[in-house]
Amino acid sequence: MNEHENIRPSQRLLALDTATSSLAVAVMEGGRVLAERTIHAERNHSAYLVTAIGDCLKAAGLAKQDLDGIAVGVGPGSYTGIRIAVTTAKTLAWSLRLPVYGVSSLAALALGGWASASGQDAALGELAARRGAPAGPARPALAAGGDAGGESAPTAAGSHWIAPLIDARRGQAYSALFAAPAPGGLPERLEPDAIRLMDGWADELKRQLEQLPAEERPARLWFVGETEKHEAAIAPLIAAFGELVQLVPYELEGAWVGIAGVARTVLPADDVHALEPNYTQLAEAEAKRLRLRNA
Repeated sequence: MNEHENIRPSQRLLALDTATSSLAVAVMEGGRVLAERTIHAERNHSAYLVTAIGDCLKAAGLAKQDLDGIAVGVGPGSYTGIRIAVTTAKTLAWSLRLPVYGVSSLAALALGGWASASGQDAALGELAARRGAPAGPARPALAAGGDAGGESAPTAAGSHWIAPLIDARRGQAYSALFAAPAPGGLPERLEPDAIRLMDGWADELKRQLEQLPAEERPARLWFVGETEKHEAAIAPLIAAFGELVQLVPYELEGAWVGIAGVARTVLPADDVHALEPNYTQLAEAEAKRLRLRNA
């Protein structure tokens, strides 16, 4: 059994993520953001992370010893970036004897991107401050990777779909699919974290939308995050569905990593020694397709 399994949900939580071009750090208390740091530090996270953590704790008026837990984005994303955050989080958790919680970086990106794009910042902020964590059953969208229950969550007509994107080069992106079923709600997972060929991913989402009757389609499909390099792949979706499909460039912010981290604490903590980055890999069919393209 995990030694931290029976510890109460963290009240003072340090959350950090370096899976994207953003270095995102936040200090939370009971779901409220005490301090955050968001730095564009692509390829140089290691030079700034420890300082950003120290600055965040100082701004929050806390010492490391005041923390009750640590949440860390485990990816997918930059291989080097993920390792920096996960190694730092595990070292702090081990040295301070704190529980550590792995968070999907794509789930945090989806949460912040959709909130910013759809005007839900205030509603989600109030939700976090009021509850400190989602009410009811733990929400699989914020687990470290994959589907917490092994099945996709149901979605309702009029809900929003969110497809976060982290560029993986050569026409690929780390992505997943989430649904936000109600204003002020937290995203729920529909498709797992994976590295995907963007033209194939766009085709799959187009197929899913086409199979739904018009009245059962989501109100919007938001592509959020590193969208710029994938506009051409998404163009057929826009041509087919018009304003239903929205592209929103967005850099991950510390506050949303923190809120995702708070939500994650309703599940058991991870084993500090066993926690690993979630690198993901292409499905065999997509890998073969990529090899043929580059042959």
